[in-house]
Amino acid sequence: VLDKRVPLSKYLLAINIAKSEFREAYNTGDVDRMVALSDPGIVDFTDGANCGFGQDALRARLQELFRKYDVRLSIIEIEIRIVGEIAYDYGWHAWSLSSRNGGGVVARKDRYVDIWRKNEKGEWKLWMYMDNRDLGPC
Repeated sequence: VLDKRVPLSKYLLAINIAKSEFREAYNTGDVDRMVALSDPGIVDFTDGANCGFGQDALRARLQELFRKYDVRLSIIEIEIRIVGEIAYDYGWHAWSLSSRNGGGVVARKDRYVDIWRKNEKGEWKLWMYMDNRDLGPC
């Protein structure tokens, strides 16, 4: 339950800060930074990848990604909604994946939904991640 004495803007700011940390973890290729941002029970439904459950699966997927690519992520966030101890944001991720073996650059844009939950310390952690290729205007 949200503390009604805390303005909603503080919760929105906390999610925005976490989402910025998400972006920087990808842009710096920092697996540990991304895992630290995630909930131990994270569910990872990344498009084109096997379903991942838990931080070990996330770590393995990211290690493989960063081994193959130098990643640049831009985020177009549409909205953050907070419902009790759960928050979600959605929008688009614009990816630039530069092959580390000289295979060129892959640019793609995905629609995403992130679901965040507060842990026992009051920190927002990424609990569920889902994305799929953007096919154009809705």
